[in-house]
Amino acid sequence: MRVGVLASGGGTNLQALLDTAHGRPAAEPGSGEPSTIEVVAVASDKPGATALERAARAGVPTRVFERAAYADRAARDAAIADWLQEQGVELVVLAGYMAILDAGFIGRFADRIVNVHPSLLPAFPGLRAVEQALDHGVKVFGVTVHFVDEGVDTGPIILQRAIELPEPGDPDAVLAALRPLEHALLPEAVRLIAAGRVRRDPGNPRRTIVA
Repeated sequence: MRVGVLASGGGTNLQALLDTAHGRPAAEPGSGEPSTIEVVAVASDKPGATALERAARAGVPTRVFERAAYADRAARDAAIADWLQEQGVELVVLAGYMAILDAGFIGRFADRIVNVHPSLLPAFPGLRAVEQALDHGVKVFGVTVHFVDEGVDTGPIILQRAIELPEPGDPDAVLAALRPLEHALLPEAVRLIAAGRVRRDPGNPRRTIVA
């Protein structure tokens, strides 16, 4: 499966994909599944994003799509989608991508976009998820990998993992505690999708069934 990644910042989730999924089979040896996962494109809305450097070191083609270079968001998203399709991308991974994708982009990659979010959705969607959780006084935090639809973190959930933090500290401390979960769950979700083991749950639009 050919994977394209969108990232705005440091790219640690991209690095996790490169380290643990890129160039590897989508399924366990002996399963008969021939698919191999390949990260073939990395795009960013930020020219200084460290994610671009990580991709370049791995020999993965990169492009920058700055907002100011386009008439509006729809034009920029169409340009990103065009480039990803030129690279033969089959699955789009949002790895710390801080811009909202428009409906046109989502329609071109329907059920083929995944995102990693620092909360146990549907709790605390959108921006500042960890700050929302801290404001509510929660003691259990978590990470969700989900398909992207036109809502804000409303797509079907693929994987979740939780961690108990009785004394969570500040948002940076919580994010640091969640990072290993992100780095494990996102590549795992990509492997499952590439192996054809994830499908929508017909009985619940917010869930998937993982075989």
